[in-house]
Amino acid sequence: MGQVSLRGIRKSYAQTEVIKGIDLDVREGEFLVFVGPSGCGKSTTLRMIAGLESISEGELLIDGIRANDLRPADRGAAMVFQSYALYPHMTVADNMGFALKMAGVSRKEREQQVERTAEILRITDLLGRFPKDLSGGQRQRVAIGRAIVRKPKVFLFDEPLSNLDASLRVNMRIELSRLHKELGTTMIYVTHDQVEAMTMGDRIAVFSQGKIEQSGRPMELYNSPANEFVAGFIGSPRINFIERPRSGVATMPTTTVSAHHMLWHQLTSRITDNAQRVGIRPEHLSLAPAGQGIAAQVELAEQLGDSSIIHLRIDGMEQLLVAKIGSDHATLEAGQMVGLIPDLTRRMLAFGNDTGLLP
Repeated sequence: MGQVSLRGIRKSYAQTEVIKGIDLDVREGEFLVFVGPSGCGKSTTLRMIAGLESISEGELLIDGIRANDLRPADRGAAMVFQSYALYPHMTVADNMGFALKMAGVSRKEREQQVERTAEILRITDLLGRFPKDLSGGQRQRVAIGRAIVRKPKVFLFDEPLSNLDASLRVNMRIELSRLHKELGTTMIYVTHDQVEAMTMGDRIAVFSQGKIEQSGRPMELYNSPANEFVAGFIGSPRINFIERPRSGVATMPTTTVSAHHMLWHQLTSRITDNAQRVGIRPEHLSLAPAGQGIAAQVELAEQLGDSSIIHLRIDGMEQLLVAKIGSDHATLEAGQMVGLIPDLTRRMLAFGNDTGLLP
């Protein structure tokens, strides 16, 4: 099993409400990611599921059983923290088997479960070492192994990769995804990194200010965000938002019309007249030689090897536009004029005064 349901969950500290009514169903065997900026309530929600924080209002169900007042040990959930929280005086094997020892499991059975888990995590050769002898990635595997040996219904991960360097984070993302497929256990994973969310989650719940703005499959959130917040949080580099020009939109481009007007006219030619802002992804903008497309000036060119991130200024707009393009534009320099060409075959994300996505 491993179904988790949150019904009207709220959390307050004194007079301050930090979780403002969450309704969510986590399916058995699902890998669900909570994502959002710092302070949005995702870790607090995870800790309420684990039983480390009390629930002020609402109902938590685990496999259909009300869990609000159950002890953490009785909920069938195992949590992996951002800090590895390993006992420094214990070997890897003892760290992994400690919870079983406290539960009265025999030594022989503990050793068998620890060895099986070590094989799954590929850390059999580390069982006799102490935490101080391990790398960050190895310590995180041990912390995960300590959770696995308990055979929980639900795994809870609270930003477990934040302390690892970039290459280790990629490797651990792969390992966790493999582990989920192998175990088939429900996993709820908290992160502020939308790349982790997009690459690992079966579904994503986007948090903001104590509420879930939208939940769905990664590409659903990318292609059809519910509002500007979700559109701006999902995707890297961040989506470009183009404001409606203050003086209206010319129907025909002329030499006296700003580049802002021309861009707005192109982007909104097939969408509702109620749009106040239009979102276009950096990867849906391409560049051409000066004199073609919409005139733009390069402010900064970030060369990433396989691609380039180009920050552009166009006449009439205060904010810069960002284009993600191929490495064939590696010679671009600040101050250079180029032509900006939006991909009009893509769906334009139009938003109204209430920041919601317009049809």
